[in-house]
Amino acid sequence: MDETQKPRSAIVVGAGAGGIAVAARLAKAGVDVTVLEKNDFTGGRCSLIHTKDGYRFDQGPSLLLLPGLFRETFEDLGTTLEQEGVELLQCFPNYNIWFSDGKRFSPTTDNATMKLEIEKWEGPDGFRRYLSWLAEGHQHYETSLRHVLHRNFNSIFELADPRLVVRLLLALHPFESIWHRAGRFFKTDRMQRVFTFATMYMGMSPFDAPATYSLLQYSELAEGIWYPRGGFHKVLDALVKIGERTGVKYRLSTGVSKVLTDGGKNGKKPKATGVQLENGEVLNADLVVLNADLVYAYNNLLPKEVGGIKKYASKLNNRKASCSSISFYWSLSGMAPELETHNIFLAEEYKDSFDAIFERQALPDDPSFYIHVPSRVDPSAAPPNRDAIIALVPVGHLLQNGQPELDWPTLVSKARAGVLATIQARTGLSLSPLITDEIVNTPYTWETKFNLSKGAILGLAHDFFNVLAFRPRTKAQGLDNAYFVGASTHPGTGVPIVLAGAKITAEQIIGETFPRNTKVPWTTNEERNSERMRKDLDERIMEDGVIARITSNKPGRRGSDAFEGAMEVVNLLSQRAFPLLVALMGVLYFLLFVR
Repeated sequence: MDETQKPRSAIVVGAGAGGIAVAARLAKAGVDVTVLEKNDFTGGRCSLIHTKDGYRFDQGPSLLLLPGLFRETFEDLGTTLEQEGVELLQCFPNYNIWFSDGKRFSPTTDNATMKLEIEKWEGPDGFRRYLSWLAEGHQHYETSLRHVLHRNFNSIFELADPRLVVRLLLALHPFESIWHRAGRFFKTDRMQRVFTFATMYMGMSPFDAPATYSLLQYSELAEGIWYPRGGFHKVLDALVKIGERTGVKYRLSTGVSKVLTDGGKNGKKPKATGVQLENGEVLNADLVVLNADLVYAYNNLLPKEVGGIKKYASKLNNRKASCSSISFYWSLSGMAPELETHNIFLAEEYKDSFDAIFERQALPDDPSFYIHVPSRVDPSAAPPNRDAIIALVPVGHLLQNGQPELDWPTLVSKARAGVLATIQARTGLSLSPLITDEIVNTPYTWETKFNLSKGAILGLAHDFFNVLAFRPRTKAQGLDNAYFVGASTHPGTGVPIVLAGAKITAEQIIGETFPRNTKVPWTTNEERNSERMRKDLDERIMEDGVIARITSNKPGRRGSDAFEGAMEVVNLLSQRAFPLLVALMGVLYFLLFVR
């Protein structure tokens, strides 16, 4: 491809959330895009299951969080959710959270109700401490948006900016677990559980997940939990239609067997030149974007003889993965009024239930689980006067690597019995007699249907050495014109995060493969993160947040003065000790992930 010309064509492998979004963005930039999908439906895990009797189930995600990132995607593409016919329904309350003794907690965006709920458990001072927790969640949320979700990390040395590192370390609390951090705000064990369980959205235990991820429950309480009428797939279907209007072509039931390259010419790095389909057909393109599971793609689609891919693929197999799930999709002959749209049943042995999943890769004896009743908020999910129910039970991922696999049929039976018994014991609802039909997804289902390595439903884990510059890059290792988008590349998992990642990948492609000074046809992340906007936001965060609390002890000293003082210290460190720290981080990264 002539470096003075922009790429004329691109192939996107996989029609998940990231693939659909990046296809629409590249098409808006003038690229001829073809999306190849192995299944006969779009959306990947964010797809729907329909039964012949008129029941509809969300196969994967069912809570729409971080609505601003969804709106940003649609606005960048010249439209809005509303213009595309997507109607978002807010869920009240956010959840019913059930404890082992039948008591429950119902978090909501309504602060008057939350005050009463919190004080039942935490006493008169509880609501003040809750508001402090909420303020810190806001800090985590805003800092992450600016410095993580709206920027790329192409090298470990991008963490060499001392001001950035200090902001991330002091504002995000990445080295403290969310469980431990919550204990600073809440006195009771049960409220710690209420405000930490959402790390399961990232496929992590709250005892291991960084405190940063309080931003998830902050978003639920500040912005609400939403559900698209017609199912979560309505959002992605709208993005499919937007892409098709600008020329994106979708080929469903079209599996890809490998990515093709030019082998490297004249000593240059090899370039992706297209793909070969499972039926032997060859499709050529200037760009290849992989929305297939990243670990699967490195092991099965990318050429092992190129640029250290074989060694890197082997290392990826040993990276910590997220959990899997046993998911039941139940058609009911009646309604289950005891259940709200979203219901969480927390295990009595809370820590052990997570240890069973993440340490032993098994099904806990007493699992925490999630019940979704889409027909509660959207009656179109089931026939009149009936309910559709999804029960998601987190479990360990598949073992692989020669380890003996668990007896999953037995575990499915155990999980089903446990879920039904727990629901009856805590709510009084006897659900079993109402179930007329059942569909089950196991870790093997997730692995085979969606090519998810180890059946891990949320891709790679999100511990410290699996985020930022440590997470697999959005550009393929050792290969030009090949890129990634999706849960296991930067910035991470979850539909809104993946949509943010699609923007990052699209802007990287434009910056690296289009003629210099090409105007990106939307408000770029760099423009959103302009120095003025970042400085204003950082000063507000630091004035109200960590640096102000740590350094502003003298009467009358302003938080902004503390911020500037802290930055003076950081600048001094950057001249003396910080280069050594960055060098040590680089060596650590090399030893862990490259060597």
